[in-house]
Amino acid sequence: MKRVRLADVAEAAGVSMKTVSNVVHDYPHVTPDMRRKVQQAIDELGYKPNLTARRLATGKTGMIALAIPEIDHPYFSELSRYIAEEASRVGYRVIVEQTLSNPAAERAVLNDRETGLVDGVIFHPVRMQSMEVARLQRDVPVVLLGESVMAVTADHVMIDNVVAAQEGVQHLVGEGRRRIAFLGVVAGDATGSTDQRLLGYQQGLVDAKIPLDPGLVLSVSDFTPEESARAVRDAVASGLVFDGLICRDDRFATGALFALRQAGVQVPRDVAVVGWDDTELGRWASPSLTSVAPDKRELASTALALLRERIDGYHGVGRHRIVSHALTIRESAPLGAPALQPH
Repeated sequence: MKRVRLADVAEAAGVSMKTVSNVVHDYPHVTPDMRRKVQQAIDELGYKPNLTARRLATGKTGMIALAIPEIDHPYFSELSRYIAEEASRVGYRVIVEQTLSNPAAERAVLNDRETGLVDGVIFHPVRMQSMEVARLQRDVPVVLLGESVMAVTADHVMIDNVVAAQEGVQHLVGEGRRRIAFLGVVAGDATGSTDQRLLGYQQGLVDAKIPLDPGLVLSVSDFTPEESARAVRDAVASGLVFDGLICRDDRFATGALFALRQAGVQVPRDVAVVGWDDTELGRWASPSLTSVAPDKRELASTALALLRERIDGYHGVGRHRIVSHALTIRESAPLGAPALQPH
């Protein structure tokens, strides 16, 4: 099929090519009637802007990259959707890149891979350290997500993981739980998230004047539900007594629910379980999962707003934004379900 040109749209709409270009680039001085007329011609002809020509004319591609550790992780999948929706709302398209927490792949995201392809990058690093980020070239504007990196030269958006974990513990304590376990410490973990959530867990116990017990911190070898189920199964089999469980994410929590059910432990009567990320995985678990809920839409809109400011020429020091979170109460740790006191 013949490619539809800007001139074809102009002829169909009965306007100049300059007017069509102004509509395509969303210039504000086009009248509403003229914009509707041109947009109708664009839709009827199926016109697609030439990105190469657009880049030459404006210096921008109209595209951003989203670099995340795992595409199939429920949290990152849902966050990607929110970022794509927010980007589309302001006229951007999103390229998603998976790094698998590989140091070389993470460096490539900021060093050279995206140069010339996109106008900016929203990036959730895992392995990179703050000074490494600070030293990398700034050819492409970047906004960081997550807890691993806090370079003063880069914009950064996150939730307060420490406070969120404290609130999870406070909820369990308020329901009469006193033997609260944490799942879990991961061998070789470089994310930063686990450390902050473990810190908040400990602070919550201290605030409640509950003695810290290292035996209640469960260790796992990787981030899979299978491994979290194994850790909980082993803990129950060893005779470890706990009536509450804070999990580092919903995948761990669903693994824990499976292991507890297999062991004949009733949730929430015997053990109340709190997950993290408030994903679809937890909403459809059995029982449904009480979970720390980052405001993923606010996180997406905040990151995109900061990135657009960078793309439009902001060159100031890094801006660190804390977005809101909540605790979504469901069946695994509901209100009014105090622990069954052990004999």
